[in-house]
Amino acid sequence: MFLGYQNWQTFKFSKRLSSEAIGEYESSEEKSSLPDTNSRKKFANAILQLLGVPLILIAIGLLATMKIRKHVFENLDKAHFSAVKVTGDDLPNTVIFKYNIDSVSADSFFIQQSWDKNRRIRIYKNTYTVTDIYYEPGYHNAKLIANDQIIKTMDVSIPTDRWFFYAQKYFGGRPKYIFPVKPIKDGYLHLTEEDLTSSKIDVQNENQFLIVYFPSRIASNSDNFKLRYRIKVNELNNEFCPYFMSEVFCQRQFMYFKSTLNGCISELGAQFGENYLSGKTYDFSAMGTNVETWTNVELLVNDKKVSIRLNNNEVFSAIYQQSCGLITGLGFISNGLCEVDSIELKTLDGNDIFKN
Repeated sequence: MFLGYQNWQTFKFSKRLSSEAIGEYESSEEKSSLPDTNSRKKFANAILQLLGVPLILIAIGLLATMKIRKHVFENLDKAHFSAVKVTGDDLPNTVIFKYNIDSVSADSFFIQQSWDKNRRIRIYKNTYTVTDIYYEPGYHNAKLIANDQIIKTMDVSIPTDRWFFYAQKYFGGRPKYIFPVKPIKDGYLHLTEEDLTSSKIDVQNENQFLIVYFPSRIASNSDNFKLRYRIKVNELNNEFCPYFMSEVFCQRQFMYFKSTLNGCISELGAQFGENYLSGKTYDFSAMGTNVETWTNVELLVNDKKVSIRLNNNEVFSAIYQQSCGLITGLGFISNGLCEVDSIELKTLDGNDIFKN
């Protein structure tokens, strides 16, 4: 449109007409039996180059202008952003966001309640309040966004101070809370089909099941800790690739890894800080194990250096640069029903962060 065309199809049609015109010109030249074919080709190339150079320069100018525009805002220091929980630490929890963006120059503004870009709310100047519902517990980092750039952040903590169970079809989807009759049996955490049925969750549907713990008090650094536990997955729904995923929740960034059967390692993934690895492009073959039997797991993070051991064998190592802040919680996720035992989360000097 900037170049004067109505849309992409109009632009393509005009280029085709130009191409046909050049073709007709060359055809008429051939009919007149002009001997210098190279001259005609040079002439056509020169015409295309003359047309192409201005277009390239215009495109570069547009990109530069857009980049500058994206990163330059006026009066950012005058923007205000705050949040208040309505129902303490209960779930669901409506949060009231207060903001003032009247002095900030941008085309559009949003509030995003967490990492999930699908949970954005459009806001406007001369309005100062918007509410949103948090359905999941945890330590959320709400964002005030101008155009597509974060200009303010606000921490919204909804702790559980106990183990909390829920099901989701996908991360970020609407959760369905699970209320197990006896969440701890013989010393280990577990869910049963009866727990799902009593919580009105259809066991025939594909879900991932989350067992999470978020304490009110957070004080331990995520760059130095040791996590130990043992886990097994009880198959539900005849899954071809049963898996378990462990996550140490943090103030910033993500810390998690998955394990599954050897034949399913393409579906694995891990992230520590900014370092994200996908099983589609990374060799996770050492992380494959029979998750339907008890697996001893150890995750060690020492000064941003990561080591994972399964059944006393090191299967993964990595490093990251960006600190994730304080540890805010612990979680176990699976497409089956997990049993988790002997959980120890400690600082490297031996102090308990969590121990069952």
